[in-house]
Amino acid sequence: MKFISWNVNGLRACLGKGFMDYFAQQDADFFCLQETKMQPGQAEIPAPDYRQYWYSAEKKGYSGTAILAKPEPLSVRYGMGSELHDHEGRLITLEYEKFYLVTVYTPNSQRELSRLMYRLCWEEDFRLYLRSLDAQKPVIVCGDMNVAHKEIDLKNPKTNQNNAGFTPQEREAMTKLLDAGFVDTFRHLYPNETGRYSWWSYMFHAREKNAGWRIDYFLVSERIKDRIQSARIDSDIFGSDHCPVVLEMDL
Repeated sequence: MKFISWNVNGLRACLGKGFMDYFAQQDADFFCLQETKMQPGQAEIPAPDYRQYWYSAEKKGYSGTAILAKPEPLSVRYGMGSELHDHEGRLITLEYEKFYLVTVYTPNSQRELSRLMYRLCWEEDFRLYLRSLDAQKPVIVCGDMNVAHKEIDLKNPKTNQNNAGFTPQEREAMTKLLDAGFVDTFRHLYPNETGRYSWWSYMFHAREKNAGWRIDYFLVSERIKDRIQSARIDSDIFGSDHCPVVLEMDL
């Protein structure tokens, strides 16, 4: 099965920058999107072979997630059942016979870390949510998790030590999530590979210089890591400040 995750940074804009060409060429079983920045009906993906699940933020033009899935799920859940967290369209869960698929757009801690405390609360609740799913069946979780976990995961670790996405607190939260029984699929296959990023700032010609961050992930339950067939980062695909990440598994 092929899974693709992409923070499109505004789907309506991305549709005008080659999104459908990539979508059609990949023919994935699941296509997970983050930061769709749209309300229902503002854009359409013509994909008759897919069931489409959309979760918009209450605030217009902000956040939002979607999953396009070929197989029909047993159940669909929007959010994590939390009044605190379920207003920004950040989380969709599809249940299948053998696994859960979760796509997430993790809150950004923002400049001057103005939202760091909320972010850490999210991290705690999100980890507990994934563990509750994992207690029932294996989990595949993907999306923009807004953290570069290790120094190898960004171009300039020293100058970004306390910037949003690379604070000690955010990195520790990712460590705790992995320690709770999950595997970073890309690092599982490529533990020492450098220069592999999924997001680049629009400033300072960062993408041309490959001065990026790896903040888009596929994590899977530890007990299905032997089913990982491939994990890749499609850094040659444009249309957003993020690029797609891809996972193939034998399920």
